[in-house]
Amino acid sequence: MGGTPQKGILQWYYDPLPTNCVAWWFCPGCTGAGYPKYAYKQGAETNHANLAVFYGSCSLDCLFCQNWHYRNLAAKLGPIMSAESLADKADAHVSCICFFGGDPSAQMPHALRTSQIALENAREEERILRICWETNGYWKKQSALKAAQLSLASGGNIKFDLKTWDENLNKALCGVSNKPTLKNFKMIGEKFFKQRSELPILTASTLLVPGYVDKEEVYNIAKFIAEIDPKIPYTLLAFYPQYVLTDLPTTSQELAYDCRKTAEKHLEKVRVGNIHLLT
Repeated sequence: MGGTPQKGILQWYYDPLPTNCVAWWFCPGCTGAGYPKYAYKQGAETNHANLAVFYGSCSLDCLFCQNWHYRNLAAKLGPIMSAESLADKADAHVSCICFFGGDPSAQMPHALRTSQIALENAREEERILRICWETNGYWKKQSALKAAQLSLASGGNIKFDLKTWDENLNKALCGVSNKPTLKNFKMIGEKFFKQRSELPILTASTLLVPGYVDKEEVYNIAKFIAEIDPKIPYTLLAFYPQYVLTDLPTTSQELAYDCRKTAEKHLEKVRVGNIHLLT
């Protein structure tokens, strides 16, 4: 079994900074935001790395999964690593840890314990270490709160993948309701965002799946985010055919930029990502 502090099903690697994470356009590791408290430099933290933790499990089953190969780890139940061993990988040249996958939501006891140990080590050595998450947000409330507290204190951020607005569409594409995700996003935004608005703790992204996730979906998602705080950054991502939805085209430039204009009616910080995939 995975997901305990003793046993996490995952792969890890060092991702040199600056990296291509969704939050790169405002995160300390890529821009120097939060210097000197949360960043080593006023620009990109070259000569430092992100400890990228790819979990072999997920709480959703999205038909368009861009990282579907996490299932290979889950099927083999490995490699397996303890939280203590993983935390030791966050050495002096690591300035941030990013938990993704798959999704960290399915192995939160392991991810939280790894974060706690790694932060304790960093504080003893008086060095910067940010805790970041890329997640579908399908968390239990207490896990969401603990994750946010760790990110707030360390200068990290939480990226929610807000896949849809319509609940029935989310059930069709991802197998579950999106209500827990939206509830956790709102909770973290209302409780933590204004505590550190100059260095966003919370951000969102939406994959623009042709024929499914359109301007109407983006309009409603952006409106929902703005009701929490219009300064929350929002990234629109280009779709590439993966997993089950291999018969769809990539996202068009027209859809991407129309969706950006739509989101900008509500939000102050909107960006189109993966532009090299746009047709």
